[in-house]
Amino acid sequence: MLLLACFPARADDVTSTLVMGSSRIDVTIESGNLKASQADLMHWVQLAAEAVSTYFGHYPVPHASLRIIPTDGHGIRHGQTFPFHGGFIKIRVGAETPPSELNQDWMLTHEMVHLSFPSVEGDHHWIEEGTAVYVEPIARIQAGQMTASQMWSDLVRDMPKGLPEPDDKGLDHTHTWANTYWGGALYCMLADVEIRKETHNKKGLQDALRAILNAGGDVSQDWPIEKVFQTGDQATGVSVMADLYAKMKDQPMKVDLPDLWKQLGIESDGSTVRFLDDAPLAAIRRAITDPATAKNAQPASTLQPSAVFAGRAVTSSRQFDLP
Repeated sequence: MLLLACFPARADDVTSTLVMGSSRIDVTIESGNLKASQADLMHWVQLAAEAVSTYFGHYPVPHASLRIIPTDGHGIRHGQTFPFHGGFIKIRVGAETPPSELNQDWMLTHEMVHLSFPSVEGDHHWIEEGTAVYVEPIARIQAGQMTASQMWSDLVRDMPKGLPEPDDKGLDHTHTWANTYWGGALYCMLADVEIRKETHNKKGLQDALRAILNAGGDVSQDWPIEKVFQTGDQATGVSVMADLYAKMKDQPMKVDLPDLWKQLGIESDGSTVRFLDDAPLAAIRRAITDPATAKNAQPASTLQPSAVFAGRAVTSSRQFDLP
C-alpha cells in the first residue's frame, strides 16, 4: 500500500508517508541542496520510528507530521516537538550531512520519544526532556541500532551534568539546561534502577512509561505531573516515581554516581567501559537495555515495525500552517 501525504506544503517540497503498524508519519522535506537523498532521509525517519516503536510496543501516536528543514553545514540540529495535530516535529539537517551521519543520529529518536509523553506544566519540563534523553539510547539499543557499551560510556561521561549544585532548589525550581535535560535523565535512571530493585527486576521504568502512554498520555494531552507518576507507579506496583519526585522536586538530592556505576558493574577508562557481571546490580544493568525487556511486554508482532513510503514533489504554493 502506497500512501501520499496531503497536508499543505511549499512549492518544490517533497512529501512522503511512513507507515508504522497502525500509525502514519507524514514527512515533508523542504526544498534545498541536501547531500542526502529522499530515500536516505526516509531511512533515517524509519530508524527513529522503529526505535520508539520497539521501546513502547507501538508507535506513540496514530498520526504524526515531520518537517525536515535543510540548513547550512552538516549535522542534525534544532529538533522540536509540538502537540499540534496529534504530534508535529520539525528538525534541521545540514546540507553536507552524509547518510552515514543520519544513520547514527540520536536527535530524531529523541524528538519522537517526546510524542509518547503528556505535556506537563512548565516547572516540570525536566521530566519531558529527561525522559527523552534517557529513553532514546535504550530504544535504539533494543532496536539493534546501538550498543549497550556505547550508551553506558556516554552516561558515565554525561550524567554528572545532572548532579545538583549546592545552591540548586530542586528539579521543579532550577531551570538550567543541565538540570532540565540531565537532571531529568538522572531522575529517570534512578527511578529505573530503584523500580527494578523493588520488583526483583520484574518491572522497570519502561513498564511505567508504556502504561502512561497506553492510558492516553501522549504529547497531545495535558496532564498534571501527579497523574503521570500515579499512572506509572500503578503499572509497576511500587511508588518509586512519586517517592523519588518528592525527594528531588524542592531540594538538591545527593547522588553517588561512582558508587552506582560500581553497583551496576560499569568500569570506565574515560573513553570505553568494561562490564563486570558479578556486580550486585549487573542483572539490572543488563535488563535495562535487553531487547527481551521490550518483547516481554507486548506480542512479538508489534515489535517488528514495517514501513511503506512513497514520495512526490509538491507543486502547490500553499504555506505550511505550523511553526
